[in-house]
Amino acid sequence: MWALLAALLVTGCTPQPVTGPPRAAAFNATDTAWIQLMIPMNERARLLTGLAPSRTADPALAELAARTGTRLREEEGRLRALLDLAGVPDTRPHEGHDMPGMVSLGTLAEARAATGAAFERILVDSLRAHFAQAGTLCANEQVSGSAKEAKELADTLGRTAAEELGRLGTTHRPEP
Repeated sequence: MWALLAALLVTGCTPQPVTGPPRAAAFNATDTAWIQLMIPMNERARLLTGLAPSRTADPALAELAARTGTRLREEEGRLRALLDLAGVPDTRPHEGHDMPGMVSLGTLAEARAATGAAFERILVDSLRAHFAQAGTLCANEQVSGSAKEAKELADTLGRTAAEELGRLGTTHRPEP
């Protein structure tokens, strides 16, 4: 009897393997929608930042655009990895949409035709809108998402968006 009790105590105190559903099952509709929206938002913003070297004469703004474009590309990679982890194909449900915070196709056309201060206004205003909306979307993901990986990335991207928004607000104010 004592041997059986000792065996139960020993096995009850040892770590048991964690089993559960595959990681894809941890992703809810909010996680998936957040990922599928952030990817095209970043793609459009990156297209805009890519125009800066040939459109602005402001070295600080050109550097900000280059840094932002690099960060957006890195974020896209992380978002696509989450989409793969979630087991969701990249169906691009927001292709062609113009949504709050997303650089519109019309804005990209205007930016391609503008230079100097006119381009800089488009770039700064669009990046402000992008960072503000990204922050809102990331906060919503943290509240309503379920996958730990998505919520952690949303926290990181949300903090980065807030920092970039703060930097833009204090250092880059093109004349109207």
